[in-house]
Amino acid sequence: MKIRSIIAIMSLWLVFPIQGKAVNDSIQSVVDEVIWVVGDEAILKSDVEAMRIQAQQEGVRWKGDPDCAIPEQIAVQKLYLHQAAIDSIEVTEAEITQGIEQQIEYMISVIGSREKLEEYHKKNMTQIRNELRESYRERQMVQEMQRHLVKDISVTPADVRRYFADLPQDSVPFVPTEVEVQIISQMPRVDQEEINRVKEELRDYTDRVNKGETSFQTLARMYSEDPGTARRGGELGYTGRGTLDQAFANVAFNLTDPKKVSKIVESEFGFHIIQLIDKRGDKVNVRHILRKPVVSQEAIDRSLARLDSIRTEILDGKFTFEAGASVISDDKDTRNNNGLMANATQSGRTSRFRLQDLPSEIARAVDTLQVGNISRPFQMINERGKTMCVIAKLKSRTEGHKATITEDFQVMKDVVMEKRRQEKLHEWVVNKIKSTYVRVNDRYRDCQFEYQGWIK
Repeated sequence: MKIRSIIAIMSLWLVFPIQGKAVNDSIQSVVDEVIWVVGDEAILKSDVEAMRIQAQQEGVRWKGDPDCAIPEQIAVQKLYLHQAAIDSIEVTEAEITQGIEQQIEYMISVIGSREKLEEYHKKNMTQIRNELRESYRERQMVQEMQRHLVKDISVTPADVRRYFADLPQDSVPFVPTEVEVQIISQMPRVDQEEINRVKEELRDYTDRVNKGETSFQTLARMYSEDPGTARRGGELGYTGRGTLDQAFANVAFNLTDPKKVSKIVESEFGFHIIQLIDKRGDKVNVRHILRKPVVSQEAIDRSLARLDSIRTEILDGKFTFEAGASVISDDKDTRNNNGLMANATQSGRTSRFRLQDLPSEIARAVDTLQVGNISRPFQMINERGKTMCVIAKLKSRTEGHKATITEDFQVMKDVVMEKRRQEKLHEWVVNKIKSTYVRVNDRYRDCQFEYQGWIK
């Protein structure tokens, strides 16, 4: 079983009890004892039982005997965490906060509502977040440590050819259907009356805070349209300038008085007011309230009609789709590339997408198109939460097939890279075991472990 899967389970068992009963309750009958010691860290029998219960719920299948595999994987995590501390591997508070919110959103989607989640755990959201924080931080630390260990691994074309030269045909990876898509987008214009309404709301919030009628945090929880921060009273966590919208950052980093509320700031996400919490080095921690002006249906209809006219002109040969995308499109991410969408993957950026990796509205629009055809106009919500109207052109489609060195070199290179990374991590764990104090309970001495050297 992959280490990352184990770590994910470890983070979840703290907050997802088995149905009708908390994990801690379900293992109360276990007489706890120290079964392994790794460095100065103890692994308890209850730790192993808790992971076993959660793995059963998740349908996880262990490689080998679970009685041996579970404590071994917990021990491996401790090795990575120990090395991360030595190498000063860090995970920012902003990353932790964002990850916890995503995890909570997932749990709420599973259980049905925030209230049900709180009732289920008999804890409020603050307590649940606090329980998640350390486990999530450790999970991110392990992943950062792994990335650090394999960052210098590289693969040459000759390495790829050698690896696949004698590979059995049934082991050659299958490449799913991939498409290249170009888009022209129009952003429906928000009516000035709507912008004025939003600004007036933000001015009212500022006035209420300045008069002491309520706190900024309370208003953020009630009214902010940033779901990732609203539940925390609008708090972003310590964040660097480069990760923020430029207009937002310019105001946030110039705040000096935590008692004051900023002027209204317009970003690509909407309109904000900001309040300083603290500054630490080159990072700032602020809270904010985001309000998004609502686009009227009339504005959407006007944008769809304009795109329909643009589509007709392209089909009539008055100009090309590429020229239209470069001049007309409002999408800054694709405008300078003739409308061609880019897919950010672990291997870098590519123009190829699997249909399931495209925004769902675009995937539906191009799924039945022939190469070179242009879709009818449609509307969608982009990753910044704004309404867009779009026409899409299917530039190319490559049907699913067995990978070949000439057509799918990057896919085959990724396979070899991943193999090299796993070999590197396996070698590192074995060497780390040799230099780490390990004591294993006698009952585990006959285990067939994935890594050698636990029994000394």
